[in-house]
Amino acid sequence: MDITDRVVLVTGGASGLGAATATALAGAGARVVIVDLPDSSGALAAKRLGERARFVPADVTDEAAVAEAVAAAAEFGDLRAAVNCAGIALARRTTGRGGPHPLADFRRIIDVNLVGTFNVLRLVAAHLETLDPLGEERGVIVNTASVAAFDGQIGQAAYAASKGGVAAMTLPVARDLAARAVRVVTLAPGVFDTPMVGGLPEAAVTSLAAQFQHPARMGEPAEFAALVESVLRNPMLNGTVVRLDGGLRPGPR
Repeated sequence: MDITDRVVLVTGGASGLGAATATALAGAGARVVIVDLPDSSGALAAKRLGERARFVPADVTDEAAVAEAVAAAAEFGDLRAAVNCAGIALARRTTGRGGPHPLADFRRIIDVNLVGTFNVLRLVAAHLETLDPLGEERGVIVNTASVAAFDGQIGQAAYAASKGGVAAMTLPVARDLAARAVRVVTLAPGVFDTPMVGGLPEAAVTSLAAQFQHPARMGEPAEFAALVESVLRNPMLNGTVVRLDGGLRPGPR
């Protein structure tokens, strides 16, 4: 899909992978709608990108708020794609000195990372199916999972479950939307230099760093953004999960 002057909605676009994606797509000629929490730096991120960007505050788990964000994106121009980068992390064992894993914490991770992703993609898909095709497709939806979906570490039960769900729904959703000429692809990044990784315990980051293959470093958010742009442009990428991890296969801890 040619993204020139097309609108792309990016959740979690105020920071990390989402911010890098919004920046790259705006630089490539797209118009970007940044969706993030009201108290995020989304407005500042949009301001930095100039007239090609808008900020719409919304919690991805809120049906009404996301519906309003999709409507605002459609008003900004020809909305043809969404990139789901909104997510939260948690490191907690199933049971430990403090007792069993709090169920409310588990539900919160699933709600934001999995339900929030589905909430955005279903509403964007409903918009896309009303449009005329651009060549052979109407639009593209890109989701973000994680290598934790496949190689979850100790303390990642909730996070791995949420990202595993995002990975698992990729093919069935792509099949659902095939008749609408809408592609769905999920990216599974490894360890990237983002605020989320910066919030991990130092021991966890040190352990992961020792397991890097090549290149032996954390990924740069711009490298994730470059892959998003490639997915949007390449019509044969559909119904699949693409790992972006430099060969990293995390051990149990």
